[in-house]
Amino acid sequence: MSTDERPAARVNRCIELVQAGQPLYYAGVSEPLTYALGRELAHTWADFILIEYEHHGLDPHALTACMRGMRDAGPTRSGHRTPTVLCTLPANGMTEAEVRANAWQMRHILSAGVHGLVLCHMRTPEAARAFVESARYPTSRRGLDRGLGEGTRGVGGQAVPADIWGLDPQDYVRRADVWPLDPDGELLLGVKIEDRHGAARAHEIAAVPGLFFGEWGPGDMGISYGHLGAHDPPYGADLEQARTAVQSACQAAGLQFLCSWNDPAMDDEARVRHLLHAVGAGIVSGGEGLARAGRALTNRQMPA
Repeated sequence: MSTDERPAARVNRCIELVQAGQPLYYAGVSEPLTYALGRELAHTWADFILIEYEHHGLDPHALTACMRGMRDAGPTRSGHRTPTVLCTLPANGMTEAEVRANAWQMRHILSAGVHGLVLCHMRTPEAARAFVESARYPTSRRGLDRGLGEGTRGVGGQAVPADIWGLDPQDYVRRADVWPLDPDGELLLGVKIEDRHGAARAHEIAAVPGLFFGEWGPGDMGISYGHLGAHDPPYGADLEQARTAVQSACQAAGLQFLCSWNDPAMDDEARVRHLLHAVGAGIVSGGEGLARAGRALTNRQMPA
């Protein structure tokens, strides 16, 4: 069956992959966004594209143009309208007040048609709840009996993302909810628990309904413990303890764990085996070669 004939079961292909028991591989993008770049990214090797706004200027207009480029150059080889796209946020998750004050960033980014958000430096479950609530419409009711408050995303910005997703605007509002909390949702929310303060509360943070993945952020985690240049293994006992805390918190809550393992003594196959089987990663950072090796190991069926 050709790409054009294959009906995509979801807007967000990463959900299909996770439901099939497959790990995810991603590509980071920090270069200036354009329509032309979007056309190039439409057939990326990666399962999702992670656009970097944590350390680079937020430009929703350029993001929208990039998403339109992906749409116009699509569908993907997997039969989806666009690749899955997530964005890190410029704001951090250190406090609930910080998250709520910067919820406008989430509205602007989601209105460009992306499929998820990542909030860095997550420290408290209160901040995590505010993150989930800020990404949801008030019509999203799942989780209200588990400590979540009503969603605070407002209507008025749904026409553009609906067009990019290929949906009616009302259907977009219905489906722009967080997965897996909402089985019909298409948005993915990730948190970076990347300092010693967050690691101490990792289990409380990961237990907040509406999250999809957690990451331990070894570079920032290392600085938090006073270590410069500690991004890659071998790690000291304090960082091993922090990584284990975040991974076990994700496992207990049913979240995917995002991790890298840049050990120069390992080839791609050894690294991905270590990440999948020893580290417990469900989302792998490391590039196309690692993805190719990992997909062969897990007998991946969906085209990259």
